[in-house]
Amino acid sequence: MVNYIWALLIIVGIVYSLLSGNISVINESILTNASEALDLILNLLPIIVLWTGILKIAEVSGLLDKFAKMLMPLLHKLFPDVPKENKALGYISSNIAANMMGLGSAATPAGLKAMNELQKINPQKDTASSAMITFLILNTAGVTLIPTTILALRVAYKSASPGEIIVPAIIATACSSIAGLTLDYIIRKRGKKWK
Repeated sequence: MVNYIWALLIIVGIVYSLLSGNISVINESILTNASEALDLILNLLPIIVLWTGILKIAEVSGLLDKFAKMLMPLLHKLFPDVPKENKALGYISSNIAANMMGLGSAATPAGLKAMNELQKINPQKDTASSAMITFLILNTAGVTLIPTTILALRVAYKSASPGEIIVPAIIATACSSIAGLTLDYIIRKRGKKWK
């Protein structure tokens, strides 16, 4: 669906520039933006590779398992319907760890595996379970301690102080996580009363 939206936006932009007589703007944009996109990828790639490697080292060394065990009391409260020994909780903790380091791309595989495991224990296969909804909220609004992608972008565009985003990012993501999980809890409690 997103591909169709992007295609529609590109087509509308090209048609508009043809009708308004700005065809030279399209040519210039294609040539300069392709170069800028490549530069951006080359600037972001080393940082993403570095942090993905650190996450892999943490996984292989058992540090991720220790982090998961640290999170288990909290995860059991957030996901009361998930059995304590279920693989989903391990994948959820891996996803949280990756999101805390600002690595959404590294968090995605763990998130997909967590959703797959949660679907296995879902009694209604055609409807998202409470645990799946809670995980989606936690994944979307997850607390970010080191916003690596934003830092990389700020460095790439020569920000005077790229690190000044860290504290506001922690505050914003903490507030969004607390608000989302609180709303999820309230809706879940009301849902049980209505049944």
